Amino acid sequence: MDVSQAKQEHLLALKVMRLTKPTLFTNLPVTCEDRDLPGDLFDQLMREDPSTIKGAEALMLGEMLTLPQNFGNIFLGETFSSYISVHNDSIQVVKDILVKADLQTSSQRLNLSASNSAVAELKPESCIDDVIHHEVKEIGTHILVCAVSYTTQYGEKLYFRKFFKFQVLKPLDVKTKFYNAETDEVFLEAQIQNITTSPMFMEKVSLEPSMMYNVTELNTVAGGDEGESTFGKMSYLQPMDTRQYLYCLKPKPEYAEKAGVIKGVTVIGKLDIVWKTNLGERGRLQTSQLQRMAPGYGDIRLSLEMIPDTVNLEEPFDIICKITNCSERTMDLELEMMNTRSIHWCGVSGRQLGKLSPGAFLSLPLILLSSVQGLQSISGLRLTDTFLKRTYEYDDIAQVCVVCPYTNNEC
Repeated sequence: MDVSQAKQEHLLALKVMRLTKPTLFTNLPVTCEDRDLPGDLFDQLMREDPSTIKGAEALMLGEMLTLPQNFGNIFLGETFSSYISVHNDSIQVVKDILVKADLQTSSQRLNLSASNSAVAELKPESCIDDVIHHEVKEIGTHILVCAVSYTTQYGEKLYFRKFFKFQVLKPLDVKTKFYNAETDEVFLEAQIQNITTSPMFMEKVSLEPSMMYNVTELNTVAGGDEGESTFGKMSYLQPMDTRQYLYCLKPKPEYAEKAGVIKGVTVIGKLDIVWKTNLGERGRLQTSQLQRMAPGYGDIRLSLEMIPDTVNLEEPFDIICKITNCSERTMDLELEMMNTRSIHWCGVSGRQLGKLSPGAFLSLPLILLSSVQGLQSISGLRLTDTFLKRTYEYDDIAQVCVVCPYTNNEC
């Protein structure tokens, strides 16, 4: 912390101290074997040391607390607390004392004073105390500006300022990835890394979705205790360690059927991260609105509403396709089904599906079979808009596992 000293001698003295939690006292235990020359001397000294834990003298952590020896680090999301004291060092009575504390950041200047009213008088050897708090929301250089104005007993008005400069560091590195499912679901993977030099207790990592989505957290153990985290009961994040959190977002029912609306949604929501550090000091970060690249469905989107996981070889099975008009015009659709090497469609190809309004959809049941075992890709559908004579081909719509129904595997 840099302090600019006032050149003029003043009747009042200003002291500013940062308020932080103490730390556990640590010592370096020195031990030796009984057959060594010191014998039991080192163990006896540690037992007599008041800072050690009785019965566990060899531990580095003691029972005492240590007050901060320096300014320390301030991280984004933490609460900056400072004690401001104005003391009358003179033998005069000082009047109309006004103490003002401002915090200057790279983008704004904030008033942190609890009261903006002046104190009527301050007798010799008396002081005015104040504690300020501020949740740090910007990284980079911060300057705490403390200004004091007062009037002497002879009516002279005096004024001085002091500047305290400190840096706000970044505590976490947050990276996000989006995965668009075949349905309208969106999966968000958040990678959070602790880039400080001390461990963190991750109290909460949640996703606040935008108004069009509902969110499901996928960070609990399936089949375990209710709400059991995948990271265990003690959710500590060591320095430079990284954790991955997963969330599933589904459109709300009132928006799910509006294909055009969901298609253009890029704002997903924001992450809310709360952690605790030394002796329970809390920090909180909220990311800006997370945005994804909107999937390009084109004019017509074809997805599957129902498909079996496993089917038998050369036996027909049912699927249900969902055809959505993502354009801004009405379409008159025709469906063609083309066989592939392994997939064979059942039914009439080239049938009319009728008109489909903008944003509307239709569910289409189809029957097909596979002539090849293994994991097969469903392909070979073609839609034609007879109004504009445009065709849309769909390959690799989904995959299905084809197995032999006979126990002797003679297929």
